This record gives sequence, structure tokens and C-alpha cells, in this order.
Amino acid sequence: MTITNSHLLERTRRHFFRDCGVGLGSIALSTLLNGESSGSEPSRDAIGPKPGHFPARAKSVIYLFMAGGPSQLDLFDFKPELLKRSGEPIPESFTAGRRFAFMDTFSKERPKLLGTSRKFARHGEAGGWVSELLPEFAKVVDHVAMIRTVATDVFNHAPAKLFANCGSTQFGRPSMGSWITYGIGSESRDLPGFVVLQSGPRGPRGGSVNWGSGFLPTSQQGVPLRSGGDPILNLSSPSGVSDSRQQRTVAAIKALNLQRLEATGDPEIATRISAYEMAFRMQTSAPELIDVSKESRATLSLYGAEPGKASFANNCLLARRMVERGVRFVQLYHTEWDHHGGPGQTLNKDLDVVCRDIDRPMAALVTDLKTRGLLDDTLIVWGGEFGRTPMGEIRENVGRNHHIDTSTMWMAGGGIKPGLNLGTTDDFGFAPVEDRVHIHDIQATILHQLGLDHTKLTHRFQGRDFRLTDVAGKVISKLLA
Repeated sequence: MTITNSHLLERTRRHFFRDCGVGLGSIALSTLLNGESSGSEPSRDAIGPKPGHFPARAKSVIYLFMAGGPSQLDLFDFKPELLKRSGEPIPESFTAGRRFAFMDTFSKERPKLLGTSRKFARHGEAGGWVSELLPEFAKVVDHVAMIRTVATDVFNHAPAKLFANCGSTQFGRPSMGSWITYGIGSESRDLPGFVVLQSGPRGPRGGSVNWGSGFLPTSQQGVPLRSGGDPILNLSSPSGVSDSRQQRTVAAIKALNLQRLEATGDPEIATRISAYEMAFRMQTSAPELIDVSKESRATLSLYGAEPGKASFANNCLLARRMVERGVRFVQLYHTEWDHHGGPGQTLNKDLDVVCRDIDRPMAALVTDLKTRGLLDDTLIVWGGEFGRTPMGEIRENVGRNHHIDTSTMWMAGGGIKPGLNLGTTDDFGFAPVEDRVHIHDIQATILHQLGLDHTKLTHRFQGRDFRLTDVAGKVISKLLA
């Protein structure tokens, strides 16, 4: 056949490199298509569990993410001295040279200390402080470990959420759930290993990058499920398409993709094949999963869940159903925790609303998992992207500014020491004075409980090895049972 100019114009560099059996072109294409991963690294696209670096204490994680920055000073960190001196200007030594999210409200005059208006009490044998806003959670406080000294690096919402979830403020980094499923896979064949559930009036700032897979295979990204209607939009087969016909369609697409995979070696094609097959299985498994009407009336009452209703309560119940089915990482986002004092952001009525949303369901989740024998190998994590200041922020009403020096998180199950109260802050609750914990330490500890060494869970990209905790982080040994 005579090669014409038109034939040459149809050739691309990708075609040229693909057809080079040997030489630098073949090596270069292999490197590009495989994300620079070393040849000794095993494939991590296959469905199913994989061994970690050492025996795990937990099999699954349920991460309750309170988007907006919950006020630790009105929920968990009781400060009598702050209450006593409420209304006084904070000593300048606390704020000199420091930056806050909304500097204009603090720069006009020295901000005043703000004591909580909430009543606090000690609960359980361990005597953990919990405010009146969370009466149901107070009943299970002996099952959780409270961490009152969690610091972070970023004081604006979207980058701070990225930092908490992905270990970096830069877009394109893998999220924690992606790292975990990349490292140890999932025990569920009919559901994704990493599932995201959302509640509240809107989604979290930053959106899907918080559960993205970054430079890891896209099979590791979080899959958002809806708790009502179709679990995933466009998941159901069109009317008139039978299961057998759908199966033949998936098989035909797989055959075509396999041909392309053999020709190019592109690992994303293998991911696409897995995605089609998972979607086909989910057409049956996902609707059954979100149908909580088959739960007992006692269980529905325990959570305050209502079948077919999108809510944090339903999502907590769904999270329990997911870990029962082998899902590795379930993340629940609940929004509207940004209480500056403006409309919809007050520390009185609006804080009451979000606390009522979560109090009963999260206490029920701890109780239900323990009753079913699942708490031992399920790690529950609760927290937001940062804390709030002990100084008030005067707008229409009194609120609190963003604060990176300290916040409160709690963990339960999965090899965590129950009833522990870790960390002490100063008399105003401004900064840690004992057992400071960084968000990278939280990430390292979560990975550790799943049998993963955070310094060894790496992926080579753009010439360097990346990890969730970057170059920092240490396992919080005092938390471990």
C-alpha cells in the first residue's frame, strides 16, 4: 500500500510510541501511562482486600466530617477561666503576630474573650466534659477517645478541608479514602471501597476534590451515594432493558476495552473495565443498601432515621450497613458548622440545629456497632477542618472566628483506647499546653489502625514519592489500646 500524506496526518505521537516495540519511545510511553510507578510495585486496581504492612486493628473507617469548623469551646473543651473573664480583651501576647480568617473584625480593636453560654458536665466513668448540646452523645462518651489539642496549618475552609482530607492544600492530591483503598483494597465486591454520603443544606466547600483520587487510579476515588431515590444518578437501566441485555452490553464493552488495553497498556482502561463491572453489580446492591425500611423499628428509632429521607441520621445508619458489607472507608459530610454570628451562623439557635442533627445519630452509631460486635474492627472518627477562637466575633450576633491552633476530635473503636481524654489547652482554650496533635498525626494514626505505615504508603508521581502525610506525621501512641 502506498503511504500518502493523508495517512501520515492521521498518525499521532501516541500511535508512533505505541508501535515502537523497543527503544526509548516504548520506555517513555510505559512511564507516562503508568504514572511513573516502579515496576516492582504490584497492581492495586484489582477488587478485593490486600495485605497491609502489619496486622490491622481495624477493617473499616467511618469518618464523620463536620464541615465548617465546630466550636470545641461550646461542645467539649470547658474553660471556667474563659467564662469568668468573658468580655475582657484577650491579652495581646496571645494574638501578636498571628493571622485569623477575618482579620478586619479583629484588627479594629483587640478582640474580647467569649465564654460559652452552654452548661457543661462530666459524663461516664472517665469524666469526659460534654456540653448540654449533645445529651445523647454524653451517654456513650466512655466508648470514645477525646482529643482536645488538634492543630492544623490552614485557616480558610476549602484549603483546610483539602488539608484534612488529602494532607495538602494543593489540588490533585489523593484523599485519605483513596490512599486507604489503594493500600489495602476493599472487602466488598458489590459496592465501592470508598463511599461518600452528604447531609445538610449544601455540599462542603471544595466539593469532590475532598474525595478525589488525584494521581492514583480513578478506581480509588470516593463514590457519592444518595440516601434517597436512585443511589447514583443514571445507575438504573433504561426502561425495557433486561438484565441479560445489560450484561451482554457490559461484556461487549469489556471486550473492546481489553483490545485497547492490550494495544496501549494504559492502566486507566483497566480502571474503566472495573468501573463498568462495578456499576452493573451496583444496580442490584446499591438500591438494596439504601433501603433502610427493612431495619427493625427499634433500630430506626435508635438513629432517628426515616426511610427515604435524606438526613445525617439515615447516613449514619447507611454507614453501619456499608461496613457490614465490607466497604472500607465511609465518609459522612454534614455542613453548616461555620458560626461567625451572621445570619444562619449564630452560636445559639443555629448551633443548636446542627447539634440536634448529629447528636442522636452519632451516639446511635457507636451503640449499634458495639451491640453488633462491629466496633472492635470499625474505627469511627469525628471532627472538622479546624476549631474556633475563644474570642468573640461581633456581627449581627456573637460568633467565633476560625482557629488553627486547636480543635477537638474524637475516635472510637478500631483499637482506640476508650474513655481517654487526650490533651490539655490553656485556660482560655487558645492553644495546647500538653499533648499537641497535628492533623498529619491523625492521618498517620488512622492508617496505622488499618495496618498501614504512613511512611511506606507512597506513590511515585512527577519524579518523587508522595504520601498522605507528606514529610510529617507520627502515630499517636497514647490513643492506642
